[in-house]
Amino acid sequence: MRDLDALRRSVLDTPDLPVATSVFWVHHGTRLAGGDVTYLNQYVLVRIGRAFGACAFEAGELDPAICADLSGRPLRDLLDGPAPVRVAALDAHLAQAAPHRDDPRAEAVTLPHGTPEERAVARDRAIAGLLPDPENRRVALIGVVNPLVAAIRERGGECLPCDLNLRRTQWGDEVDPDMEKVLAEADAVVATGMTLGNGSFDRILERCRERGLPLVLYAQSGAAVARAFLDSGVTALSAEPFPFSQFSAEPTTLYRYREEAEE
Repeated sequence: MRDLDALRRSVLDTPDLPVATSVFWVHHGTRLAGGDVTYLNQYVLVRIGRAFGACAFEAGELDPAICADLSGRPLRDLLDGPAPVRVAALDAHLAQAAPHRDDPRAEAVTLPHGTPEERAVARDRAIAGLLPDPENRRVALIGVVNPLVAAIRERGGECLPCDLNLRRTQWGDEVDPDMEKVLAEADAVVATGMTLGNGSFDRILERCRERGLPLVLYAQSGAAVARAFLDSGVTALSAEPFPFSQFSAEPTTLYRYREEAEE
């Protein structure tokens, strides 16, 4: 798959597209123990059949009234909507067509019963475990969460944190807002699924292809959308479909994918 729009057009060409049963909106805040950052996330979610699709968006980017406007509308209408709605709709459609639990490529990882901190550490260690040999390599982290910074460092990597909203990590490291800079310096890239909805994913994919860099996505946003790019630039994926780990203290499952090795 070349880029996000090519994926969208391939779905639009599918006959008998379904209806989006429901569209809803979640605003969620978290501050982990020991940190001084409150993460504020807004998600738009789409349900199609047995699957939910999700995409995070920036504050003020969507009006919650869109949920009433789009619930019960044909998928085709949502695929012509704002970028986060398009991604959430694609995510729901692709997850309905091929559930993560049934994908033979997927490795199911159970996150333990625990506190938010315990579950975040387990999740981000699972993500960092997808990096190929990070020791002594510079790893661009596009979309900074502190436990993932720690997990990359635990595996011996030098983390190059990049984020539009965060200025420093929990340990005082400066966070670079310039994605192009860290993409030019990195030996490997870890990027959040939020890049699918904010317009930066195609550029990240392009640069990783140009430079031959491993690209690991950790996706709550667009988990099934990201899966469509395995072996097309995305080398590994942590897919966490809704409901997300932060919404429960009980064991939940994420799905890890790796690109197929060339013979």
